[in-house]
Amino acid sequence: MSTLFIADLHLSPLRPDITDCFLHFMQTEAPQAQALYVLGDLFEFWIGDDDDTPFNHTIKQAFSSLTKQGVKCYFIQGNRDFLLGKRFCQQTGVTLLDDVCLIDLYGIPTVILHGDTLCTMDENYQKFRARVHQPWLQFLFNHIPLFIRQKIVSHVQNKAKQVKQTKQMNIMDVTPSEVIAVLESYQVTQMIHGHTHRPLVHQLQTKQGNATRIVLGDWYEQGSVLVCTPESTSLQTRRFISQSDR
Repeated sequence: MSTLFIADLHLSPLRPDITDCFLHFMQTEAPQAQALYVLGDLFEFWIGDDDDTPFNHTIKQAFSSLTKQGVKCYFIQGNRDFLLGKRFCQQTGVTLLDDVCLIDLYGIPTVILHGDTLCTMDENYQKFRARVHQPWLQFLFNHIPLFIRQKIVSHVQNKAKQVKQTKQMNIMDVTPSEVIAVLESYQVTQMIHGHTHRPLVHQLQTKQGNATRIVLGDWYEQGSVLVCTPESTSLQTRRFISQSDR
């Protein structure tokens, strides 16, 4: 019995090594689990559930196959795939969760989230996030022709890369006081999130006592999986699949 957590895969046709590692994980390891939680940024960018490219179809098929085997799959939107919605879930059997969600992880109340909302020192990003999460704006964007959406996203990505190069590293990490505030708000002592690409298990103090913050890793150089069982919690890596392994 195990529950798996992944985040920040940034799947894209331009990175077949990441895709192959993910598909191998979905075909071999994930079917043995009780549940799989994807905590955002599964895709490099998701421009809408109607973007039915062969690549997206392959990823959706992997989730559909897993849920049909009885594995529960849950998804929290990240900053790159916040437009992933009901249609994707209907096609795959995945359950879409709120941005911040409280779960029972083998008797331990745990708050899970993508993690971008914890980076409150990055004020410009938080303003941008507030704008693009407005329902009316998302409704309008989803009704723009796909080719125009692709151009808009390409422009936004290029702009984001330029801005990131000038940002200080500390503002791109979580704000410690915000982490504590969320833990105390939900009255829990365990948090799991991604977004920062800095995998580590942190220990901290809250009003509830000793607390743990587990940060998931990205999949740029290797796979990153948090494996939880009733007995243990382990942040693990998965090597990319080489041609000789196939």
